[in-house]
Amino acid sequence: MWLGDEGNSPCQTAYLDSLEEMRVALNRRLFLGLVDFDGHFAVYPPGGFYKPHLDRHRGTQDRILSVILYLNPAWQPGDGGELRMRTTPGEQGGDFITVEPRMGTLVCFLAGDFWHEVLPANKTRASVTGWFRGDAIPA
Repeated sequence: MWLGDEGNSPCQTAYLDSLEEMRVALNRRLFLGLVDFDGHFAVYPPGGFYKPHLDRHRGTQDRILSVILYLNPAWQPGDGGELRMRTTPGEQGGDFITVEPRMGTLVCFLAGDFWHEVLPANKTRASVTGWFRGDAIPA
């Protein structure tokens, strides 16, 4: 389900309002040129995963910053579904960090720079995943 569609709950509205404050602050401090946010609820069933990828589509520049908010209140080691992200921009291999999908953890990274993947989930894993966008210009 995409955020911003009709029928946002008060919780969704509060999250979108917080992201708007974040967008303004990032632009003020880092001059990222963020214009809006596009996001959705993502649910990975047991066995679900996502292969290594970048979040910016080839030939585009509009996705600037990826944002993931995890919604898993009872996550335990061994439940899987961790985010594995490379620490060197542009590299698919090398060093990485692993982020556990614990409730309330917020992860932000440059969408076109950091390769990442979702490791196989052993139980249902949920998040709100989205992207701060800039003006759509060709790469």
